[in-house]
Amino acid sequence: MASKDKGLHFIEDIVASDLSSGRVKEVRLRFPPEPNGHLHLGHVKAIYLNYELARIYGGKCHLRFDDTNPLRESAGYADAIKSDIDWLGYATQKTTYTSDYFEAMYDCACRLISQGKAYVDDHSGDTFARLFKGSPTTAGKESPYRNRSVKDNLALFAAMRKGDFPDESRTLRAKIRMNDPNMHMRDPIMYRIKHASHWRTKDAWCVYPMYDYAHPIADALEGITHSLCTLEFEVHRPLYEWFLAQLPDLSAPRQIEFARLSVAYHLLSKRKTDVMIQRKWVSGWHDPRVPSLVGLRARGYSASALKAFVQRTGISKRNSLSEPSLLAWAARKELNMRAPRRMAVLKPIALKIKNWPAGHTEWLEAANNPEDAASGMRPLACTGSLWIDEEDFNIDPPAKYFRLAPGREVRLKYGYIIRCEDYEIDAQSGRVLAVICSYDATTRSGTEGARKKVKGTLSWVDATHSFGVEIRTYEALFSCPDADSRTDWEQYHNPHS
Repeated sequence: MASKDKGLHFIEDIVASDLSSGRVKEVRLRFPPEPNGHLHLGHVKAIYLNYELARIYGGKCHLRFDDTNPLRESAGYADAIKSDIDWLGYATQKTTYTSDYFEAMYDCACRLISQGKAYVDDHSGDTFARLFKGSPTTAGKESPYRNRSVKDNLALFAAMRKGDFPDESRTLRAKIRMNDPNMHMRDPIMYRIKHASHWRTKDAWCVYPMYDYAHPIADALEGITHSLCTLEFEVHRPLYEWFLAQLPDLSAPRQIEFARLSVAYHLLSKRKTDVMIQRKWVSGWHDPRVPSLVGLRARGYSASALKAFVQRTGISKRNSLSEPSLLAWAARKELNMRAPRRMAVLKPIALKIKNWPAGHTEWLEAANNPEDAASGMRPLACTGSLWIDEEDFNIDPPAKYFRLAPGREVRLKYGYIIRCEDYEIDAQSGRVLAVICSYDATTRSGTEGARKKVKGTLSWVDATHSFGVEIRTYEALFSCPDADSRTDWEQYHNPHS
């Protein structure tokens, strides 16, 4: 996030201009997640943008749960979202729920009916879309119920609220234009019937507002100044503004869209993650392959690394696909500064130093963290029997291969320069079983002999003083970089992830 006086991205520029012009006195933002799953990497961008803007301009950022669908939401998911935001290091100044405003939203809907701007339609959403909505190239048709009287619409809407009608039998629709080129403006649904118990309001309601209606009303009731949304909501903005224009006594927030975060080979979708969990492609939201915040934490990412990644990708109006290597870079950059170092080999092969004194153990010194002198040194045992990684030895090395090969010299990290004299091969598999080396006792690291230069340095562990560990390596969950944007995303699942 830029400072106030330089490097403004376009949203900061708008906020700064609104403050300087006096259009707003105090910046008030909101992060509005649905409590129907865990937060994922894409949410980090929205959280970072809203909370950081509020911090920079001395404003407020609300956490507002968009709890308008009782069939998919739960208190457990809400608690998990709060925990994730805390983990990211943001203090929520106020937590609200769209359900806090159900009564006020109902009253606003009645006002729109009274103005002739809304009506009850006796079709399900699917039937209306099929018969009347039209297409992007053809105008829609008016419903036969569009011109009901205000009195009848108010009575029917009250009956909907009482629970007199079954699910999907009626909807409340805004009366706008059935020939509007923007499909979202063609008499959109404001309320639908759902006889379902809500996790907060229980059975008090059986009509629930749609997001396109609830979003601007909740923003206005909370005095939000800038409603930040991802680009897919750009075509919804005329509807956002239409609702507020019909209710001029409410405040008028400004909706601004920005490009969502997309990462190659990752699916940033709660709905698609649910599918993966149901199909047992992953073990759950906490699976380290899932880019949920709990999954990323299980994989070892820190909150500051995720925020650094989001900052590096930037805030813009253009959709783009970030490389996973950039996400890994953010993690490595931070770990490089604070993580203690240890050596390990993933695919060990034996390395025997033939001229090492029999029974001798030499204690070398290794830095706990070369980037942090205060972290000190640690003792590192070395005997004549070591393990190195099989990738660090090649019988017939390619060009620019600077690791160990017959007749070549390399340095053992923190130790001595060794020379490959021979190797042992399994007769059946052809796999290298052991590398036979000699060492130069005058070349220990930290001594005058360390000035001798070689091109390669190998990590290693001592066979006597090392121990086994479980190491988990992961491939991408999907074989196609833009699987997240494809309708056939499932066919790119990598079963070997």
